[in-house]
Amino acid sequence: MTNDQLLEALQLGEDQDIEFKSADGGLPRSMWESVSAFANTDGGYIVLGVAEKDGVFTVEGLRKPETILKTFWDGHNNPQKLNRPVCGATDVAVLQLDKHRVVCIHVPKVSRQQRPVYINGNLLLGSYKRNFEGDYRCIDTEVRQMLRDAGDDPLDGQILEGFDLSDLDSDSLAAYRNRFASRDPDHPFLALNEPDFLESLGALRRDRRTGVEGITLAGILMFGKERSLLDALPHFHLDYQEQLSSNPEERWTYRLTIDGKWIPNLFNFYYRVYPRLVEGIDAPFKLDKKATRLEETHVHEALREALVNSLVHADHQSSRPITLIKLKDAYVFTNPGRLRIPREQLYQGGVSDPRNPNLQKMFQMLGLGEKAGSGFQKILRAWREQHWIMPFVAENPTLETTRVFMPISSMIPEDVERELRSVVGDSYKTLDELGRVILMLAHRFGEISNEDIQHYRKEHSREIGERLTAFVGVGWLEKVGHGRGTRYRWPKNNTPGLFDIIEPSTASYEKIESGSEHLSARSEHLEPDSEHFSAEQESRLMELAAEARSKGKIPKSIMELTILELCNNEWLSLRTLARLLGRDPDSLRNHYINPMLKDGRLQARVPGKPNHPNQAYQKKVTL
Repeated sequence: MTNDQLLEALQLGEDQDIEFKSADGGLPRSMWESVSAFANTDGGYIVLGVAEKDGVFTVEGLRKPETILKTFWDGHNNPQKLNRPVCGATDVAVLQLDKHRVVCIHVPKVSRQQRPVYINGNLLLGSYKRNFEGDYRCIDTEVRQMLRDAGDDPLDGQILEGFDLSDLDSDSLAAYRNRFASRDPDHPFLALNEPDFLESLGALRRDRRTGVEGITLAGILMFGKERSLLDALPHFHLDYQEQLSSNPEERWTYRLTIDGKWIPNLFNFYYRVYPRLVEGIDAPFKLDKKATRLEETHVHEALREALVNSLVHADHQSSRPITLIKLKDAYVFTNPGRLRIPREQLYQGGVSDPRNPNLQKMFQMLGLGEKAGSGFQKILRAWREQHWIMPFVAENPTLETTRVFMPISSMIPEDVERELRSVVGDSYKTLDELGRVILMLAHRFGEISNEDIQHYRKEHSREIGERLTAFVGVGWLEKVGHGRGTRYRWPKNNTPGLFDIIEPSTASYEKIESGSEHLSARSEHLEPDSEHFSAEQESRLMELAAEARSKGKIPKSIMELTILELCNNEWLSLRTLARLLGRDPDSLRNHYINPMLKDGRLQARVPGKPNHPNQAYQKKVTL
């Protein structure tokens, strides 16, 4: 970070990738929480020697930065303080700002193999992530998810204790063999008996070190019965939706989910969903080398690739669902688990790091999916041929999910151009191609970042940033956040984009906001809802509260556990908790909050004053 960049950051304040600390009394204790959080998320900067008061950051400098540096390196290289070193010599520097000296520490994002980075020798209580302006302690499920991704052993190669061939659906397995034989009738696998066939696919495995033999996670996922799937993976969930209606009251026109009416393994899910994904796509008349008519286009191939990718690259042990949405003018694929390769490498192709290689092999035996890292290239090729808006990939580091947006509309259709002109006015004709593309992307996706635009244009990020700033200045775009977390939104009074797609978790939230019978807005003791959450944080909290919110009367133990999970990383007001849980605030306070305060599981920000305007609650951690 240069002096100019630091001065600009001081004006903007803390955000997703920069943290200011005073260090007046030496290296602050919270320093190591920030190191863990930045390393586990997307990296960032910690600047020591800056004080904050009432949201204003002032450079106060360090009297002895050399002493601070020695203390930092001593802790950084001490495994009892930080489980692994993350910074190099070039990541730490002393900067001179006027008469003051500050220490600037760059914390790089670590690889998946190095996560989680944790402090004080405590994996569960010492792992942190970054969420906009703050560091929060990871909950158990987040730590386990990072640990799963850190290993190089296939996630789907795990032998499931207590499961056997009776847990596999015989009809699914027979249908798989038939499709396999139809594609490659002379393959030697087809001559094997059922156990040997499953072992060759990776659905059955014997551990050579222990001698244990059994069905693998891949086998259950691909061929398992519903009950067996849910016994092995309690949070396993598949959700395909078609949102093709113009009626805003109609959430979906078709939905396929786990409902007891079909065997919901990945094999069946694929062959039920793919025909619906491609329904309506025109197949032009073409002949192959044998003069046989081809019934598929590159768009068919791209959608097949996107569907297979969602299934084989997902972290199936996560509590997040695999969600596929078909809209009138787009496809949206969301799966648990972040990318295992850099996003830039995904667009370039040539590198593959599968999370579930056995599942990948099973689909490849049917001619589905690529192994050489060229799958996403096929998607990009198809979209270029159609002159559609290029797909792009967005990661959510808080929820540990990956989402792929695939619009099926031209870059600037006539109706979009008319709307752009209505916002920009006569200035539209003076815009160059970069300006029009930026406005089109903002209109189409609802909100975008500088990095998103770089996938569509060759201009330098600095030039794109200047153009975005100019568009904000004249009111054509709205700016949200700052620093590397900055995003730019299409003006709110205009048509929403893909980021406003309604998914099941947000649907429940809207129902509560619009008048749930459980939520009384007239509570006499209702304090202001003062928390300001990012979209990612709000989504994470809503996900945690989903089980308690979606049911009427639930066991008290479930509600208490949900409250503790919600309050595990941040202070939440009574009103916020009531909104998240879909419950009356007074009832929530009397039946849960007060008893949990009394027995020490919760702590109040303002003890003894339940109606204080700044009152909020947090899980009490016993070290």
